[in-house]
Amino acid sequence: MCGIIGISSNQTVSSDIIKSLSKLEYRGYDSAGLAVFSDGNIVERKTQGKLSNLIQRLNDDPIDGHVGIGHTRWATHGLPSEKNAHPHSSSLVSVVHNGIIENAEEIKKEITGYKFLSETDSEVITALLTQNLQNENDYFKAVSLTIQRLEGSYALAIMFRDLKDTIIGAKKGSPLVVGRGKKGSFIGSDTIALSSVATEVSYLEDGDIVILDNHNIQIFDQQEKSVNREYSNISVSEDDTSKGSFNHFMEKEIHEQPRAVGDTLRQFIDYDQSIISNPDLKIKWQKISRIHLIACGTAYYACLIAKYFFEQQAKIPAECDMASEFRYRDPIIDDNTLYIFVSQSGETADTLAALNYCNEKKANTASVINVVNSSIARDSNYVIYTKAGPEIGVASTKAFTAQLITLLSLSIICGSSKNHISKHQNQMFCKSMLSSPKIIEEAIQRSYSLKDTAKELVGSKGVMYLGRGTAFPLALEGALKFKEISYIHAEGYPAGEMKHGPLALIEKGLPVVCIIPSGPLFHKTVSNIQEVIARGGKILMITDDSSLQSESENIWKIFRLPNVDPILETLIYTIPIQMLAYYTAVELGNDVDQPRNLAKSVTVE
Repeated sequence: MCGIIGISSNQTVSSDIIKSLSKLEYRGYDSAGLAVFSDGNIVERKTQGKLSNLIQRLNDDPIDGHVGIGHTRWATHGLPSEKNAHPHSSSLVSVVHNGIIENAEEIKKEITGYKFLSETDSEVITALLTQNLQNENDYFKAVSLTIQRLEGSYALAIMFRDLKDTIIGAKKGSPLVVGRGKKGSFIGSDTIALSSVATEVSYLEDGDIVILDNHNIQIFDQQEKSVNREYSNISVSEDDTSKGSFNHFMEKEIHEQPRAVGDTLRQFIDYDQSIISNPDLKIKWQKISRIHLIACGTAYYACLIAKYFFEQQAKIPAECDMASEFRYRDPIIDDNTLYIFVSQSGETADTLAALNYCNEKKANTASVINVVNSSIARDSNYVIYTKAGPEIGVASTKAFTAQLITLLSLSIICGSSKNHISKHQNQMFCKSMLSSPKIIEEAIQRSYSLKDTAKELVGSKGVMYLGRGTAFPLALEGALKFKEISYIHAEGYPAGEMKHGPLALIEKGLPVVCIIPSGPLFHKTVSNIQEVIARGGKILMITDDSSLQSESENIWKIFRLPNVDPILETLIYTIPIQMLAYYTAVELGNDVDQPRNLAKSVTVE
């Protein structure tokens, strides 16, 4: 989850390192640092807290050179502090690391003659390199011996005192990208980090070691053989990584959802027949008897909704698993099951580990991913890219709705392939789905009114979210959004389960957000919320224009959305729960885009 950058350039690098680190802030961090080769020595600056603190340190005590590495740290081993910030340096070497070294304590006990200055697992890499450099004149060999000793995951950028223009990188389990451009050669956690300096990038594979200077990049595979990796042009623009006229990235990304959903949907439209189709996928749907969806966090809630899509539209059994739990229950892998992995970044450590488990069992795998050429995408039999564009805010918004429209499209394609959906039905679905960007835009406009409601939630000690059917996973997602950026406790429950325990939590004045589209579950859900009202709960009812006002007595507030085709409900009802969380966090003065303790791309277990 840390962010790393390394630059070997024909120009001075400190300002470019800072600019790249600023693009990595979205990953989440608690400290930052950099090291450059200056006047014959490796010189570092590190600070706890925001990148602005590091910038101030550099203003007060500047350093610069033509080779440097930088880092934003999200604490795992050791408290957030200056001494635990990266880089970790000795007299010979300086290292930045993303990942976790699982055998760090074991290594520490074996190393002699090295004084550890931090509490981190990462510093054992510096210690091992220092020890190996003292025994070897070959820098590549020293790196190779070091990483052979490491258990866990790592993406490394390493700078050496006696290699004045060179950075060596290595990767296992954590993402690492190399880039080249007019200024030199670069290494970083993702393409966003390199977007201001590189013109094209290549994605390293597990076991790779890369040696770069300002003229050349050499990549060696895990057998230490020189290999050529394909380079591609960077597609990330400055507009993608700036807030524009919005106050926060989350606000911007909420407003980008009509475009994100429309762009994602377009790849599934056969305009000649006006149907949902994508023959390029080449998935043999007729041979698939079951769907198994696997993800973490918000993506997992998209999977819970997709379970309804596949069972209702495709008439095929569907199962969902949290990726962090999946492989630990020794799941049975079925040849006739399609395992679908969903991740915005394509680097989510638990999801990648679950995919690797399935690959070892020769399972049929597909992934729904937002980042091109990410690890999960490369390791899947089939990959479907969402077209959300870079998502910077930690709280996922446009990636979630892009995942929903993708999974809905796949369920319709599956159902059509199995003849459970006629061509006419498919055409009707297609017509409704093509209207979704416009309806999402209207939902955003209506959701501005929730700003006043959010002000009344600020003093709450907790908020409950309720729903039935596909509104239940939305309740889970709404609660997640609310607590991760407002820091107010929130829980999502199935409305029909309230009397089985959660009703005990209801007390006078407790806000309860109820997601209740009109439809077959409307009356049952209204009955459930009357139980809440009778015990003093304050109901915020999110419904549509056609629901009956007469059935909504004693409701604290009613928020209405436009009437939509039921297959679009989850897309549209997502908007107000995002906006409610956003407005509440803003009212509280919280850091909306970088909530405390959280990271955007969870690349460690």
